[in-house]
Amino acid sequence: MSEKKHRVSRRQFLTYTLTGVGGFMAAGMLSPMVRMALDPALEATGDSEFVAVGLGEDELTEEPQIVNFELEIEDAWYTSEQPRSAWIYKDGDEIIALSPICTHLGCTVNWDANEDYPEQFFCPCHFGRFERDGTNVAGTPPTRPLDVYDVEVRDGMIYLGQINQRS
Repeated sequence: MSEKKHRVSRRQFLTYTLTGVGGFMAAGMLSPMVRMALDPALEATGDSEFVAVGLGEDELTEEPQIVNFELEIEDAWYTSEQPRSAWIYKDGDEIIALSPICTHLGCTVNWDANEDYPEQFFCPCHFGRFERDGTNVAGTPPTRPLDVYDVEVRDGMIYLGQINQRS
């Protein structure tokens, strides 16, 4: 007798069945579209990849030199080449690659550009200064050192990786 109280009418059964089948078909059609739309945005970026800068290890000196290179950036569906720069030099056996972007407001720093402050990186925008190793000079606008690139040497050529913020 309790079974009769829970009976489903033919109309309710068809409504539930068609709704379920329709929902299943809609999910089957939409899931590839959603995956296609989101997949490029969810892929891992190539930030950890190293890029050749066109400079050999034997060309480096203890004097910082600017190197311009291009980095391929993938932004979801769009791939572009972005110009980048680095100040590269040897410090003993270590190769140092510093970002030329001032940590104060993003201007470009130059090595040994101001005769009042020789042997320093100088930012002409707000007179920021950095030592040869990229550390900021106390009393100048920048509050932290220049960022540094990961460096790798392959077959005598210099490769730069991701940029790391120092504090």
